[in-house]
Amino acid sequence: MNTWQLPESIDELVGDRALEFESVRRQLIDLYTKKGFSLVIPPMVENIESLLLTSDSINEKTFKFLDPTSGKMLGVHADITPQIARIDAKQGNNKVAKYCYINAILQTRADDFYASRSPIQAGAELYGSDDISADVEVIELMLESLKLLSIKPITLSLGNVAVFNALIAEEALDEGKLSELRQIFVKRSTPDLVVFLQDNTLIYGDKFSALMRLEGNASILDEALVIFKDIPKAKTAIQDLLKINEKLSATGVEVVLDLGEFKAYEYHTGVVFSAYNENYPKALAQGGRYNGLSASFGCSRAATGFSFDLKFLSQRN
Repeated sequence: MNTWQLPESIDELVGDRALEFESVRRQLIDLYTKKGFSLVIPPMVENIESLLLTSDSINEKTFKFLDPTSGKMLGVHADITPQIARIDAKQGNNKVAKYCYINAILQTRADDFYASRSPIQAGAELYGSDDISADVEVIELMLESLKLLSIKPITLSLGNVAVFNALIAEEALDEGKLSELRQIFVKRSTPDLVVFLQDNTLIYGDKFSALMRLEGNASILDEALVIFKDIPKAKTAIQDLLKINEKLSATGVEVVLDLGEFKAYEYHTGVVFSAYNENYPKALAQGGRYNGLSASFGCSRAATGFSFDLKFLSQRN
């Protein structure tokens, strides 16, 4: 084996590509700090308990090793969000707090979002507000980030996993079946959902089927309000989408409402969103609400944010 070869799905930036990356990194940091987001630089390595929290997906993507100094199990961060939850909890206040970061992360395997196992994750997160204005603020900042990168036009996919959560709260599903059902929605597989509903008796089987197909313009939200009218939490989640969609109309971005949209990480609890461009085969940036993620650190806080692979997007040309 040639010693200069990199591991599979591990890449680097050199020469003009490195300079281009550094230029947009500085511009993004300026943008975020001017918007009131404080720059943080989390460590590459933490105690494994601080990195994994409740996410099986992060667990699968995290490199783990035994620390010879402490004898504890450590991990290399595969996602910055759990670290921001720890940082925010450490502040110990009830005020709204805003954070931004641009950090290299490492994953055991590439996924449907990141282009390699060694992406450079850029993002911003807002803690301490459960109001939809916070979701709108981070969505607009995500769109500004892509504009700064000269990527346009953008199509924004907008959903709310709180509808799904409201349905499963009424079902008697064990953790295994719940995980299976959730993965069906992550993969957006209608055939798998048909099989699952045939094999399992669910109170709201017809509503899960409706949830999978509810995608389109704002008119689908009117249909959704009728379908889920007897489930208060689902109805509230749909009304939130109506309000957010209305507020985003001023941005001029095309919005597609998708009630079946899910993220790979299980910690999302409410509004979720992704940005697309016709020249790219997958989402450019994504995010959502994850209330309570910081509960593991003794400080449960409302939170919302987004991230993207800056190394990949900075090399678009």
